[in-house]
Amino acid sequence: MINLEKFWSSLFTLKADVKANVIGDVTSQEDFNKIEWVTGVNDNGTTITTTINPHSEITWTLVKAEMDRLQIEYDAQEYARKRKAEYPSVRDLVVALYDTDDKTAIDAKRAEIKLKYPKP
Repeated sequence: MINLEKFWSSLFTLKADVKANVIGDVTSQEDFNKIEWVTGVNDNGTTITTTINPHSEITWTLVKAEMDRLQIEYDAQEYARKRKAEYPSVRDLVVALYDTDDKTAIDAKRAEIKLKYPKP
């Protein structure tokens, strides 16, 4: 899973309506401290930002813990991603509905893939 994707998912888990500007990846406390937090808009319509985190419910420790949890969840589904890449296509499955030999071959192929990539 991409770090920046994990970061934003974690941030929105902690505070769904948070707005921030991030340049580059956020993988450390140092990166976290460089975030520009959006705090509003001035009379000219310009976004007001600060590098001082205005959200007490969002800390690097909490964001990092959520990022770690998401990575563990992602890693646990590796077998499913590998299976999906090798399973027969929907077209093959539709054809197999009308042909017993094709269905038997598909069942055998799926069983082979499940053995190759077992659930943890």
